[in-house]
Amino acid sequence: MNVAVLDVGKTNVKAVIVDGRERREIAARTRPNRVLTDGPYPHFDVDGIFAFFLSALKELHAEFGFEAISITAHGASGALLKDDGLALPVLDYEFRYPAEIEAAYDTIRPPFAETFSPRLPGGLNLGAQFHYQKNAFPEAFARVRTIVTYPQYWAWRLTGIAATEVTSLGCHTDLWYPREGRFSALVDALGIGDDLAPVRNPSDVLGNVTEGVAAAIGLAHPVPVYCGIHDSNASLLPHLGQNEPPFAVVSTGTWVVIFAIGGDLDHLDPRRDALANVDAFGRAVPSSRFMGGREFELLTKGQGTATPHAIQRVVDEGIFLTPSVVPGCGPFPDAEHRVENAAMGLSPDETYVAACLYTALMTKACLDLTRAAGPIIVEGPFARNALYVEALSKATGRSVRPVASSTGTSVGAALLALGSSERSGLQLSHAEASGRLSSAFRDYCAKWSQLAQAG
Repeated sequence: MNVAVLDVGKTNVKAVIVDGRERREIAARTRPNRVLTDGPYPHFDVDGIFAFFLSALKELHAEFGFEAISITAHGASGALLKDDGLALPVLDYEFRYPAEIEAAYDTIRPPFAETFSPRLPGGLNLGAQFHYQKNAFPEAFARVRTIVTYPQYWAWRLTGIAATEVTSLGCHTDLWYPREGRFSALVDALGIGDDLAPVRNPSDVLGNVTEGVAAAIGLAHPVPVYCGIHDSNASLLPHLGQNEPPFAVVSTGTWVVIFAIGGDLDHLDPRRDALANVDAFGRAVPSSRFMGGREFELLTKGQGTATPHAIQRVVDEGIFLTPSVVPGCGPFPDAEHRVENAAMGLSPDETYVAACLYTALMTKACLDLTRAAGPIIVEGPFARNALYVEALSKATGRSVRPVASSTGTSVGAALLALGSSERSGLQLSHAEASGRLSSAFRDYCAKWSQLAQAG
């Protein structure tokens, strides 16, 4: 059967059709995920997104048809619902709160040893968002009747049924104890225990689309909606049944998220954005991350290519981009970004090459933080970046397998509706890495590491 997947990324929003037999995307519609600046704080254009989803699903159903809808969305977001809709807008997690509110939150959040959730800037801890909204807007917060995690907000708009689920609760929210599979003490501290929607599994069917949604899409029969999943965990899901631990999955997009299957949960450093995520089966997975896609775009501005001349100059002359292009997160959160040994300036191609090497070495640093071992699977946009793949393989000395399909996120979300067990994931093909980096790259890696550690 075909599955329609609603994929809410931080940068772009997609409606996708996944062929259930071949387990690949066969059609997609995309729009930017805009942040609105009216109202009490920067927030997501959820009504615009939902209108886009209805229009896209109508087109896709007319052309391809689908028998189920699944959902995936970025983390660090949730929705506060009152009786007739949102009690407050869905906050953009990059918004920074007043210092006194952040300080007050620090006094009530549980320790890392229990939540495996590091203290992150702005609203990257979902609990910090709820704390800010409760304290800054007490009257609106008092009207909250139900709290849902972000993929489940879209499921609620389709079905009218509210839920939370484990992968979204387990992605650095401060609200969840991953090892115990239950809510943290922060829930009681915030007084929201009675408001949180029931915890469901990502593969649970919440219900069919409402009559109004069915009419807007043009459905002739009821279509079930699956609970949904955090986007990085959607990327991880197809690989869980296909590889024996230890191995690592590098999910790339706005964020580069590393999952170390069989990694070390007991030596994670919360000061360096190492944490535990929770997979689709409710298990804690050692993880680390940095804002790699955002950093790559800031560095390259969408220009450049990896020419042999640019590669040779960057490596031979030791031209380095140091952490952190986006400060405050990743393995070097306090490091001040700079460009080393480029007094003559860089062409767009040379900037592109330096950015590829930078993101590969940042990925290696994240892998090291989780003590990941075994082969490395790369999915998402960076899987199509041959220089990044080669640099990561040579820097780690390990096999790197880029997933050839355009994204694992939508396909992983579709698996929720395809009755996939842990041992029946996708048979994914892999591209071959190129061979353009000279032996001098080994010294380049060592020098970059020194610069990164020095800050």
